Amino acid sequence: MDLDLRKLRYFVAVAEELHFGRAAERLHIAQPVLSRQIRALEDELRAQLFVRTKRATELTPAGRQLLDDARPLLSAADATRRRVAQAARGSKTFTIGFMPGLTVTEAVRAFGASHPDIDVELIRTTWNDQVDVLHDGRVDVSIVRLPIDQAGLTVRPLFEEPRVAMLPSDHRLAGKPVIDITDLADEHLLQDPDAVPEWRDIALELRTRTAKPIPAMRSVEEKLEHVATGRGISIIPLSVATFYRRPDVVAVPVTDLAHNSVCLAWVSTRRSRLIQEFAALAGTVDWNAAR
Repeated sequence: MDLDLRKLRYFVAVAEELHFGRAAERLHIAQPVLSRQIRALEDELRAQLFVRTKRATELTPAGRQLLDDARPLLSAADATRRRVAQAARGSKTFTIGFMPGLTVTEAVRAFGASHPDIDVELIRTTWNDQVDVLHDGRVDVSIVRLPIDQAGLTVRPLFEEPRVAMLPSDHRLAGKPVIDITDLADEHLLQDPDAVPEWRDIALELRTRTAKPIPAMRSVEEKLEHVATGRGISIIPLSVATFYRRPDVVAVPVTDLAHNSVCLAWVSTRRSRLIQEFAALAGTVDWNAAR
């Protein structure tokens, strides 16, 4: 049996919304049509994917498994479409993703000089999409910051750099030349605690279960706005703090924080000669000088 990608897209929309009405609006189709397509998918798979009551829609174990498998399948299909369309247009491009704070100029110039017939394009990524852009084909390679989900990817280390605490300029620790992570035990962290396990080990708000919600933030700029207004602190790589320097936020070194690892990543199944050449070139770049 061949999986119908359209039905899979419908399924993912319902699984993410957990509401058939909202999913139908998102897909721009009528709700009865969506319901029929989901029932058809369940019949094809011989598995119930959702449990629907008057109050809620929930995934079954089979549904959760399909959601895990469907997302990379759909991303791969999107990537294939992009590459085929690009080949049909006869365009020769190589796209590089990179995270905030990273300077890729030296690598891009060197690669462009070796391939003057290829247009090198750049996409700035975020913590939320630095892996997605690889799987869905928006970029050929991406310079990522760990940790990431490395499933299906080839990941090569480039360099490591310190992380610093971002504090409001009037914070009690703002004038310190260096601090320990224990100095931040009573602070509110404006990011997923799992991203800073050293803080998680000593955080009072986690021990007392008084942690405030973390606001939705889509960029470094938004994060620093929250820090500046005293809503919490953040731990970020030194190069990001340097790039986004501002007078109302102070970067303070933390002695016992693990360094952030920066790596080059690409989809493992891709056999592009250009990817291998860029990977070799990236290994020769002095990334410390570029920062």
